[in-house]
Amino acid sequence: MGWRPPGKDCGLCGARTCEGFLAAVERGEKRLQECPFYHEGGTADGRGAAVHTGRDVLGNTYDFLLTPLPGEPSARKVVLPFRPDLVERWGIDAGDIVLGRPEGAGCPVQHVLRVIDADPITGLLTTHVVGPAHSRGKECLDVKAYHIVGFEGMARTVLRPPTFGMRQRFLPSACMMALTHTGVVNLVIGRGEEAQVRVEDIRL
Repeated sequence: MGWRPPGKDCGLCGARTCEGFLAAVERGEKRLQECPFYHEGGTADGRGAAVHTGRDVLGNTYDFLLTPLPGEPSARKVVLPFRPDLVERWGIDAGDIVLGRPEGAGCPVQHVLRVIDADPITGLLTTHVVGPAHSRGKECLDVKAYHIVGFEGMARTVLRPPTFGMRQRFLPSACMMALTHTGVVNLVIGRGEEAQVRVEDIRL
């Protein structure tokens, strides 16, 4: 099987994870076409042509693909709820599942986030995007809306490498809409095809 799903674990195919979906395909219980990200021209890593051409689903170019830090499910996403007091009031902590829409950036999609770290003083949450399948049958804390403060992950250069101090266009690999984001690169560690980066002041 050459094509693979993108690893978003979104649950839209009916399976809890992308690996579970592939296992169901191998058993003949599902077809590849049931993955909403499937297309005939997809590459072996399943992310589709946009990852490799430097164009997102709308045809907009981007400089680099933002992928997870080694061993993590998604790039780290730092968010600030519109009501930061809820972090302390609700006792939000590492491991909690938080729901909300990044209204500050203008994204129309509700996100499901797993908290890595929560700061009760500032209300900042460091999270992984884990997808809707992780919210099913679990207690979730719905903060309704939040600002995206920044991302941290590995930048896989497509058109231009990340450059410290520059506002650049990038595509988070966990973005279910496959839309280009922009942000100011304020940390670059390493060189070559992949470097660890932090990007802040996020906009769509």
